Amino acid sequence: MIKKDNRPNKENGKPREARAAKTEKPRGAGSPSGAKRGEAPARKPYGAAAPKSGDRKTFDRPVRGTRPAGRKTAAPQKPKQEHPEGAMRLNKYIAHAGICSRREADELIAAGSVKVNGKVVTEMGYQVMPGDEVQYGGEKLRSERLRYFLLNKPKGFITTTDDPQERRTVMMLMDGCCAERIYPVGRLDRATTGLLLFTNDGELAKKLTHPSTQVYKIYQVELNKPVTKEDMKKLLEGIELEDGPMHVDDIQYAAVGNTVDKRVVGVELHSGRNRIVRRLFEALGYEVHKLDRTVFAGLTKKDLPRGRWRELTEKEVGYLKMI
Repeated sequence: MIKKDNRPNKENGKPREARAAKTEKPRGAGSPSGAKRGEAPARKPYGAAAPKSGDRKTFDRPVRGTRPAGRKTAAPQKPKQEHPEGAMRLNKYIAHAGICSRREADELIAAGSVKVNGKVVTEMGYQVMPGDEVQYGGEKLRSERLRYFLLNKPKGFITTTDDPQERRTVMMLMDGCCAERIYPVGRLDRATTGLLLFTNDGELAKKLTHPSTQVYKIYQVELNKPVTKEDMKKLLEGIELEDGPMHVDDIQYAAVGNTVDKRVVGVELHSGRNRIVRRLFEALGYEVHKLDRTVFAGLTKKDLPRGRWRELTEKEVGYLKMI
């Protein structure tokens, strides 16, 4: 059965609006707020009561100005303790005086071995004021500006700050370099030439000479005869000495001009034992004619003539402290 079309036409003659008028709802009906057509519905204020069950599901908005739940406020920071201008921690003062490192200075303070203005001080973090007199072992200490120098040591000088036999020392070569009291880090024997570091930084000196730091050094060694491949292999694998086994980290023939002289080798190692390079080659039957330290802890002899010194740059000092 086909339904009749209610659109106006010649057959039924009834307009479409007539049918629609029978089902039209009154104005405002079905609007949740009762607003008239064309008007926006009224909004509920923030914090209004939740809708009853069966109504449309909504979410309450937080009241403006309230802090979201679960957010923690930062704890108030304690104000930094201010110290008078020129004050310095006692352990730092002792380290600057070249006695020892800061950690070791703390042990001296705790043991009651340090006096300030004639009184024993055991307080950690004690501040030394300008003009205070600090004593250790009955001697007055001087806290000085930290200085760092590199010397290209020549042959014939011994590495010591004082010699009872009045022989030439490396301190003679450093005379006049600064007003502070500096001293050599490690040592080179009298016949060995090359790089030698000087400083009054006791903490850094202790660090660079401690076996655990393993500061690398490179030496150029000139021998009485060519070094064989077999002996180079033995040096890499390790040789038994009177104070224990020892090996080098690398060994290569050195180029002299445009040729390779097998009597001259470059040796890299980390050990700080006394006369270690000479003793290694002597154990294999070689005689060392010349020994020159060309690299120490990354510092080189570039633009530093024999017998001359130069002050380290801030970048070089920073590198040493990072080792």
